[in-house]
Amino acid sequence: MTNTEPTTSDLRVVILNQYYVPDVASTGHLLSELAEYLASHQLDVNVIACQPSYGPPETWEKCPRYRVESGIKVLRMWTTRFPKDRILGRTINSMTFLIQLFVRLMFRPNRGEIFLYTTNPPYLGVLGGFISLFRQHPYVVLLHDSYPQLAVLVGKIRKDGMIAKVWHRLNRFMYKRARHTIVLCEAAKKLVCENYDIDPERVHIIHNWADPEELVPKPKAESEFAQQYELVEPFTVLYSGNLGLYYEFETILNAAERLKDENFRLVFVGAGGKRDWIEAQIRDRKLSNTLLLPYQPFEKLPDSLTASDASLVTIDKGVEGISYPSKLYASLAIGRPILALSEGWSELRNVVEKEDVGFWFELGDDERLAECIRGMMNNPARGAAQGHRARELFLREFTMEVSADKYKDVLKMAHPTTAVS
Repeated sequence: MTNTEPTTSDLRVVILNQYYVPDVASTGHLLSELAEYLASHQLDVNVIACQPSYGPPETWEKCPRYRVESGIKVLRMWTTRFPKDRILGRTINSMTFLIQLFVRLMFRPNRGEIFLYTTNPPYLGVLGGFISLFRQHPYVVLLHDSYPQLAVLVGKIRKDGMIAKVWHRLNRFMYKRARHTIVLCEAAKKLVCENYDIDPERVHIIHNWADPEELVPKPKAESEFAQQYELVEPFTVLYSGNLGLYYEFETILNAAERLKDENFRLVFVGAGGKRDWIEAQIRDRKLSNTLLLPYQPFEKLPDSLTASDASLVTIDKGVEGISYPSKLYASLAIGRPILALSEGWSELRNVVEKEDVGFWFELGDDERLAECIRGMMNNPARGAAQGHRARELFLREFTMEVSADKYKDVLKMAHPTTAVS
């Protein structure tokens, strides 16, 4: 039956994710902003995560096991810290987190809480399904990256193998037991509903976001990062973020090769599974116009992102819906035109072209990409107008306030007093 809808002050939320600030994982920062917003709107917010371990060891900060931060109660559990670029190490890290978490949640006093499970690690929400078999445990799944689909895509497991089959069954169990599911785009909603037979009314599209006060447009000439790396004068295309296996970089590297003798710079900032490959490509092709730099400290991100004339946003073939390029939001926030690389049916393409905030290119079309960059070099006024529209679109649709209010609505629907039993 359906009872009276709870007020905001009735909502007690527990956010579960392996990573949380000050870890460099983008999901940890997004969830921190969401938690702070919910806490500032009278929700009782708890976070359970592990000690920082996502990025290179030099980025790890020792955090207290328990601390109240901005009204949010944060509990950090010990986990192993094996290198995450190896499947075994990553699996052990996540299992040491999950085993402790399972025991803690099974014996957690019943406080009428709603649990928000992310997909970091990707099978985290399955824990919620099992716990809900034994006790009241209303939960919402937040899908960022969909497994086993991503693991199949990058060749880690076989599509029709036993691991994939078991994983799909666990996913079905997880989504069926969840009160609601949150996804980032229409393709992800379709994936969940069609693959796991979930009612579309229980799957909600809520975009990620960026901070409009932290990330603001400013002239490239004022960027210390641009000055440091001599990017003020040449036309600069910047990719900042995960250099992972789900993104396509060959097209932009081919375009950079076409632009070798022109006033152009391509800059990669970040780390991930394709970083070594990118480094080898730069070396083997003698791309003197291309820089590969490590992750910047989080506090320097607003400055480094504005060290560009255009932002690159890319997603590889077959990935959209399984994952979504969250760097789109930061690119819109800083008011730079976007160069988008994706498949033709992509929602990314629709956003960029419909709103005229940049240009879209089919994966592999480096010739047209290079020609477009030349056109942008010769017509800076058009790029400036697209950047202005990008910022307006961001403020209208992709701020934390817009998305967090939608989260509140879903959490209210998941509350035991409103959910249909």
